[in-house]
Amino acid sequence: TVGAVARAPAAGGKPSVLYLRRANDGLAAALRARYRVHSLYDSGAPLLAFLAGAAAARGGGEPPRAAVVVGGGAIQVDAAFLDAAPCLRCVVTTAAGLDHVDLAECARRGVAVAGAGETFSADVADHAVGLLLDVLRRISAADRFVRRGLWPARGDCSLGSKLSGKRVGIIGLGSIGTLIARRLEAFGCTISYHSRRAKDSATISYKYFPSVINLALESDVLIVACSLNNQTKHIVNKEVLEALGKDGVIVNIARGGNVDEAALICALKGGGIAGAGLDVFEKEPEVPAELLSMENVVLTAHEAVFTVESASDISDLMIGNLEAFFQGKPLLTPVLPE
Repeated sequence: TVGAVARAPAAGGKPSVLYLRRANDGLAAALRARYRVHSLYDSGAPLLAFLAGAAAARGGGEPPRAAVVVGGGAIQVDAAFLDAAPCLRCVVTTAAGLDHVDLAECARRGVAVAGAGETFSADVADHAVGLLLDVLRRISAADRFVRRGLWPARGDCSLGSKLSGKRVGIIGLGSIGTLIARRLEAFGCTISYHSRRAKDSATISYKYFPSVINLALESDVLIVACSLNNQTKHIVNKEVLEALGKDGVIVNIARGGNVDEAALICALKGGGIAGAGLDVFEKEPEVPAELLSMENVVLTAHEAVFTVESASDISDLMIGNLEAFFQGKPLLTPVLPE
């Protein structure tokens, strides 16, 4: 059974936990108060060597049976990872997406997986709307114009475009996509969407498009809010960008791999689309140099999920999932059937 009851640690000892994300003082301190923490980035060791060392319980204590893992692709929980940590029985990820966890392999080996649930959904939706407003109204470009002292010399900035009334196509109408849609409805936008299947029309009134190209043809803006998997890699490609057209805008707050970055750069350079707001990239933290020089592109550093409030909430959730695991209780936000 996935998520089998965890054995209690030795009397007087703390359970061991793998910590595979860069320092977050609040979460790290909360973990160390409860567990014996093996930190990858404090160790300085390569990943597989670190896992093997922790599995051998060097320094005393039991081998770690739970891991806290960062998202975004820096760590891949795959067969090689699990081979190196054979005692692992629970993976808790701080990410909204799960493309860094091989769920099938975890299920096969009886490793429970807990995700971030909807902790970040509102923050990501807010960020998506912020990127879209910035691109359309040229807020960052206008800020640079003023700071460079160009206003007195050149007069007014170039005109932006209004958000109200825009036709917005959302790719992926999960919890984040739905919250984006609700926010944009308040701006008077017309919402359409593409997902693996149509949502229940009794609860979702937006128009459904089984084809992303047809969605793009009927949209002024495309917002990418889907998970990344084999079916959604490069779901926004050259043909979709051509369908969106020269006045269209792309916003991506999902994963960099959802968009064909090379095709996007070509479309932006050649006037094939009007602009883009990007929080994610194909080879993070590397950002293509071409994007850095474009005035019609707004870039953020995969930070849509990060607010003071969400940092506190995710720490509480991670601790809650670990406590549930070590006490043999159901996880708070399970990804696999328990």
